[in-house]
Amino acid sequence: MVIKRKTRYESIIISITNKMTGINKWRLDFILETFMLYLSIKGRVNFLQLGRYGKFGEQRYRQQFEKTFDFLSFNKGLVETYGSGRYAIAFDPSYINKSGKVTPGLDWYWSGCAKKSKWGLEIGGLAAIDIGNHTAFHLEAVQTVRNEGQKLTSWYGDVIAQRKEALSSISKYVVADAWFSKKPFADKIISIGMDLVSRLRDDANIRYLSSGHPTGKQGRPKKYAGKMNSKNLDKGYFQLIAQSDGEIVYSAIVYCVSLKRNIRLVHVTYNSAKGKETNKLYFSTDTSMAATDVLEYYRARFQIEFLYRDGKQHTGLEDTQARSVNKLDFHFNTSLTTINLAKVTHWLNVSKEDRKAFSMSDVKTVNHNILILQRFFEAFAISPHIIKNNKNIEKLIYYGTIAA
Repeated sequence: MVIKRKTRYESIIISITNKMTGINKWRLDFILETFMLYLSIKGRVNFLQLGRYGKFGEQRYRQQFEKTFDFLSFNKGLVETYGSGRYAIAFDPSYINKSGKVTPGLDWYWSGCAKKSKWGLEIGGLAAIDIGNHTAFHLEAVQTVRNEGQKLTSWYGDVIAQRKEALSSISKYVVADAWFSKKPFADKIISIGMDLVSRLRDDANIRYLSSGHPTGKQGRPKKYAGKMNSKNLDKGYFQLIAQSDGEIVYSAIVYCVSLKRNIRLVHVTYNSAKGKETNKLYFSTDTSMAATDVLEYYRARFQIEFLYRDGKQHTGLEDTQARSVNKLDFHFNTSLTTINLAKVTHWLNVSKEDRKAFSMSDVKTVNHNILILQRFFEAFAISPHIIKNNKNIEKLIYYGTIAA
């Protein structure tokens, strides 16, 4: 029983790596062992812990982490095999706590939790937002290591542009939060044949488009017909998309001054229970995109935050002892990739009607119990397949889970 549960992970990993090149048996064995340890170790996940719980020595893990692994291709394979088929590419940086002075990439980065800049590292996370399953698959985490004088918007844009072939084959839409609604970033996304879905400032400079009909006067017809006031829309230019007690949605094609291009704008008025109105401006650089899709894609973007949360709380995203770029890259991506494996194994194989909330905590508890039971079986020469043991083993596997 215990062996079958472990084999479920192994079969998924082997089926994906068989489609990849440059992975021999020794490397595959190491990948299998490492992924299972990240899914099983309680507490910090670092080289010391890997050496304690794994079948290899600590030095072996340090050496193997220095070798590269194509996490983007591996996770892309998981997405295409187990996802719903309707995706958006989400990009979001995440602060990684790290002390010291010599680790590459150490700098001051914005921490959303602390609401201030902190000393440490940062990763730019790429994820496939599965719209159909309303979840996120990690694709690749790229550590922020800028060249001297390079702006962050330029670095982030280059990260996506360098992976455009793999990303565009999943979706043509890149979804990012309001910080990324800047012209250099939007121009970079459009230059590689993709489109940006994001949110504008509440006071963004927006102009209505003129009909362009000749007036009989000299000169070309006007391109714009005035500035938009987000609190007092000219309904003649907007189309009503949806209306309910909680929100009113309008949409139009307008000109964004900061982006210097026409965009599909979705204006949403939220009505709180206390009667307070709040206006938000969502947009897509693809003017042919449906307004409902703009809203759906942007709202689903937040699923990438749950990857970071689970990585930091359960799979040791901030626990690395490494100080080289390759080892850091392997650790960050292993931490987030194992969340994909847990989601595929324990959650996506359940029908939507029967699914409960995905709990990475329960997955870690179950796999930790299995790891300990395996050691007991080996040490005491106990067979887990004896019929009288099956019921007790099942109880021990789920011991300590929230929803057993």
